[in-house]
Amino acid sequence: MRQLGTRRVSVSASLRTGDRRGCCRAPGKGDVHIPFAQDSLVKQWSSMQNVIDRNREKSKTPIQRNKCLLNINVGGKLFQIAYTVAARYPITRLGKLALYTDPMKKLQLCDDYSVQKNEYFFDRDPSIFHYIFHFYRSGVLWIMDEMCPSNFVEEIEYWGIHLKYSQHCCRILFEEKQDEVSEYLKIQKELEAELEPLDSVEQFEGKFLGWFRKMIWNLIENPYSSVAAKIIAVMSSFFVLISIVGMTLSTVEEMKHKTGKMWMEQLEMICAIFFTSEYLMRLISSSSFKNFLRAAFNAVDLVAILPFYIQILFENLDEGDALYHEELHKVENVSKLGKVLKLIKLMRIFRILKLARHSTGLRAFGFTMRQCYQQVCCLFLFIAMGVFTFSALMHSVEHDVPGTNFTSIPYTWWWAAVSLSTVGYGDTVPNTVLGRMVAFACISFGIILNGMPISVLYNKFSDYYAKLKAHENEISRSLKLSRRICLKKRVLRKLSECCRADPRCHH
Repeated sequence: MRQLGTRRVSVSASLRTGDRRGCCRAPGKGDVHIPFAQDSLVKQWSSMQNVIDRNREKSKTPIQRNKCLLNINVGGKLFQIAYTVAARYPITRLGKLALYTDPMKKLQLCDDYSVQKNEYFFDRDPSIFHYIFHFYRSGVLWIMDEMCPSNFVEEIEYWGIHLKYSQHCCRILFEEKQDEVSEYLKIQKELEAELEPLDSVEQFEGKFLGWFRKMIWNLIENPYSSVAAKIIAVMSSFFVLISIVGMTLSTVEEMKHKTGKMWMEQLEMICAIFFTSEYLMRLISSSSFKNFLRAAFNAVDLVAILPFYIQILFENLDEGDALYHEELHKVENVSKLGKVLKLIKLMRIFRILKLARHSTGLRAFGFTMRQCYQQVCCLFLFIAMGVFTFSALMHSVEHDVPGTNFTSIPYTWWWAAVSLSTVGYGDTVPNTVLGRMVAFACISFGIILNGMPISVLYNKFSDYYAKLKAHENEISRSLKLSRRICLKKRVLRKLSECCRADPRCHH
């Protein structure tokens, strides 16, 4: 009949404990092959352990420890490692602890030391130390997928163990996960900075007219601070839309007569006055003039108001030029200010970018383009390669056909660009069979090319928009809660003042 052995104790039930005979050997004999989580290395427990501990406490006799083993207490869990095993890695913390003979140097390596138990205490995560412990026994650093990469790297750096001791496959997966976490934290930080204003309320303390500039800053930059701030934000978006509509209607033939032109000019003047006052209020409430000029949204605001004043300047110059050339009757031919004036008027279209200040969707779109600029540039590179390749092929096939429009490769670029975008105006078409085969290849390449980045851009845009919206709602809820708390405090203060002033409240 098979003789039953004693039941073994293991740190993890899913790990094999190996040969039972290995635990009975001395620490110096074959300790390289001692497996992880044997009962000679991890503190055992039995039903009589508490009784033994009480008897020891009563007798106050010192606990006997094996002097060949290094007693490590990590977060309340006891581990035992042979001095010779720890000394194999002298650069690590436990290797130094095993090699040092000076007690003061040993105390600098640990958080505490128990003389009675001969234990070195470390206030670290014991769950991760199991893998550090296994590394000293086997020489291989195991990495689990469920671990936080930042926490694991911090722990192994504390113990002085390099990641190169892990398996190559595990290390590659771990580094990829670590890069993903780093990229996620970086994007999260940039998303939070996207909604943070250029200045903060604390920056106005102790400055000239700080309370006044703080009040203006809340009205302009913080639409959740009050009802008036929300009204100003809505008015800003409303005037942008009105300005764009007015610029569009000014090109209609029926609106070019004297009455319609006068109404459009008055509308443009009102919008310009509002945008100018808004820009000046932002400038006054800014804590740093240099940072104000560097901000992208402030540059958009400046571009929105400059065309109006440049237009007035050029119109005055145009009138003087017209009077000067009136005798020669060559005003339309000589004066070039009219063309420049049309270009200046066209700059008003950039006012629509002001909507991005109050639109989370536009901010998410801009943030997506900044984060995916490499993919977008790669897409344009592929489009350029396709245009040059298929235009050259089409020209070589169709240039001998009488009456063809593919007279040169530059003339064929337009056809290649339209075909790659799968728009296909049909203004230029091939006539030969080979030309149609080239056109089919160009259209097929365009379909594949257009489908590649759409999913990536859309997924990232949806993710960024959801995060920006959640962060914006969180800021809104916190501000509403703070206003409610301030309102309750003011009401309680008023009630207390009324009670103090009314003598009947004391009776």
